[in-house]
Amino acid sequence: MNGGALETECEAQETLAELLRDHLNLTGTKVSCDVQVCGACTVLVDGLPVSSCTLLAYEVRDKNVLTIEGLARPDGALHPIQQAFIDEFAFQCGFCTPGMILAAKALLDENPKPTEDEIIHYMDGNICRCTGYVPIVRAIQRAAETMAQRKNQS
Repeated sequence: MNGGALETECEAQETLAELLRDHLNLTGTKVSCDVQVCGACTVLVDGLPVSSCTLLAYEVRDKNVLTIEGLARPDGALHPIQQAFIDEFAFQCGFCTPGMILAAKALLDENPKPTEDEIIHYMDGNICRCTGYVPIVRAIQRAAETMAQRKNQS
């Protein structure tokens, strides 16, 4: 979990979102629709975006789970995607933001130089009711550029 091993108990019917929020106090994962439609509860399991509101917690045994709380560096420095969302004003109420950022991370891990159309298509499963999506697309483009520059410098 977020880069470290974690062992905890859960009920057979408990979702990953419930485990994260109610037992582990990782409240960055939001729950909205409860039916895998909005993307607010998106976390990464073995690098892939999943809806934690419908995934049973026991199904992530022996898997790597990344929540928004685990994205920043241990020293507190924000991940380039998080910083890009701030720089591009890609959120208003912030409710969808953790899921958006984690979905964007999965996209950029898979495709470091996505086109605007590829970003729009990939992010289709994450709903935002505030921003109108344009700043979100710009933030992902900015993060991709920043990450590419850092990769070229190393």
